[in-house]
Amino acid sequence: METETTVENPIPTQDLRGIVGHRFIYTYANNWQYEMYVKNATTIDYRIHTGMVGGRWVKDQEVDLVQLDDDVYKISWNEPTGTSVVVNVLPGKRRLHGTIFFPQWIELDGTKTVLYQNDHLDEMRAYRDAGPTYPIYVVPEFAKITLFENVGSDDETIVSVAPADLPDGFADRTN
Repeated sequence: METETTVENPIPTQDLRGIVGHRFIYTYANNWQYEMYVKNATTIDYRIHTGMVGGRWVKDQEVDLVQLDDDVYKISWNEPTGTSVVVNVLPGKRRLHGTIFFPQWIELDGTKTVLYQNDHLDEMRAYRDAGPTYPIYVVPEFAKITLFENVGSDDETIVSVAPADLPDGFADRTN
């Protein structure tokens, strides 16, 4: 990535081939395990295998995806729950840093979000609007990427069932 960022050229050249179409499983230092599928340059699907909201899964989450440098990507989004997330992914180093900004209602009772969110969007927005929102519960953690594989873009079968419905050992695979 050699393009210099200037006022006239504020966005460096973007080559997203190293992350679009990839599925990765990662475990944060706090032992929460996640799986993300970068479906295309604007959309991800994900499952949460363990942690505060383990069992939750989401399809077609709109994201902002950028390449920051060679083999360094940032994915950020805001969910209907009011949660915001920023994830920096370094596939070659098998490293990730995520910061999750949970509204207080999720910290108080995250079990309300442990479901297939797409079937409950109005409910998630109602919980968000009812709050409480503040104080925001911020979880910044490094993670180790244990599986990183190119599975192709825009494949609806990659994340198609809940974490509990996956075969035993699915999230324990490594490469």
